[in-house]
Amino acid sequence: MIQSLQKLFTFDEFVDFLKTQPENICYELYDGEIIQMPLPKGKHEKIVAFLVMILMVECHRLKLEYGIPSKTLVKLENKISGYFPDVLLLNLPNLVNEAYWENESIITKPESIPLVIEVVSTNWRDDYHKKLADYEEMGIQEYWIVDYAALGSKELIGDPKQPTITIYFLSDEGEYRGKQFRGDDRIESPTFPDLNLTVEQIFSVRY
Repeated sequence: MIQSLQKLFTFDEFVDFLKTQPENICYELYDGEIIQMPLPKGKHEKIVAFLVMILMVECHRLKLEYGIPSKTLVKLENKISGYFPDVLLLNLPNLVNEAYWENESIITKPESIPLVIEVVSTNWRDDYHKKLADYEEMGIQEYWIVDYAALGSKELIGDPKQPTITIYFLSDEGEYRGKQFRGDDRIESPTFPDLNLTVEQIFSVRY
C-alpha cells in the first residue's frame, strides 16, 4: 500500500471519489478506508496481458460467454470494500442481474465472477490474506494468486521462496481449497480444466 486517506467512506462516496481521480492512479476501498495502490511494474503488466490473452482464447475455443473487462470494481457483499482485480473473468449473461452495471462498471454478485486473478505486488499480504478471505466469503468460485517475484512469506510459498501460482477453488462447504504450482508444473484450473499452461510459461512471457 502507498497511502490511505484518513477518513472512512461509504461505498457510494468511494465511487464518487473515483470519478474525480486520474485514471492512471488506482484506489481500492478497504472496510471504508480508501487506499492508493502501488503502481504496477512492467513484468506485472506483461503477465496480466498474457493471462488475459490465454484465457480469452480458451473462452473462444469453448464457446463460453465470458469476457474480461479492462477495469471493473468488485463490491464486497456486507462490507464497505471494493477491489479492482488484475484479471476479472465475467459471466456476461449474468450482468442483467447486476444493479450497478448499466450505469457503472461495478459487479456485486458471485454468479457474475467465475474466476479472479491477483498478480502479487508489494502489498502481497492483501492478496494472500484479506482478498483471499473476502473473495471466499463472497463466493467467487476460483481465485489465482500469481506471485512471480516470490514476495509472499516463507510460510505461504515455502523455504526457499520460489515464484509460485496458488489456485484456490470453492469447496462444497463454501471454503477455499488451494494448490500451489511452480516451475514446469502444469497449472490446474477448475474453470479451464483443459488449459495446457505451465508456471514457467506464464512467468517467462516475452513480447
